[in-house]
Amino acid sequence: MFSGFKRSLPQISIFHHPSSPPSTQALALLRNALSSPYPPGKPSAPPLEFDLDVVESKPPTPDQLRTILSYITPSKSTAPPALSAFLSAHPSSPALGEQPQSVKGVVSLVEQNPNVFKWPVVVDWVGGRASVGDVEGVKGILEAIRQQRDGEVKQEEVDQPKGWFS
Repeated sequence: MFSGFKRSLPQISIFHHPSSPPSTQALALLRNALSSPYPPGKPSAPPLEFDLDVVESKPPTPDQLRTILSYITPSKSTAPPALSAFLSAHPSSPALGEQPQSVKGVVSLVEQNPNVFKWPVVVDWVGGRASVGDVEGVKGILEAIRQQRDGEVKQEEVDQPKGWFS
C-alpha cells in the first residue's frame, strides 16, 4: 500500500574541482545523464532521475569522508580503509611518511592544498556507492541507477546501507 513512499530518488553528490580534468569530465557525465537519453547510445531511453549536488572546490567533511570510506571498502575486507585513497600522486602531495592519520587530517591537508586531493569524489548516498578520482567509477554509479530504473535490479535486492539520506 505504501510501497510508493519507499522509492526515493538517488542522492548524488560530486565534490568537484574545476581545474581537475577528471572532475570536469565526471560533472559533464552526470549532467548529461540528467538531461539526455541514458545510456547515450540509446536515443529512445529517458534521462536518469537523481538529485545532483555539486560541491565545488571543497572536500567532504570528516563525517562524509568516513561514510565514503565505508562505501569504497569491500565489506569482506578486514583491513581498515586507507585514507590515501583520497590523496593524489601530485608532486605537492605529502611524502609517504607524512600521510594524514585521520579523516580530519585529510580535510585539513586538502583545505591547505586542494591539489593533494583526488578530484572528483562522486557519492550515491542512498545506493551506498562512491567513486574517488575516477570517471569509470562514475559510469558504474550511473549504470547501477539505470539498472534500477529499468527494473533489472529490484529495489529490495539492492544493498541499502544507512547513509546520509536513507
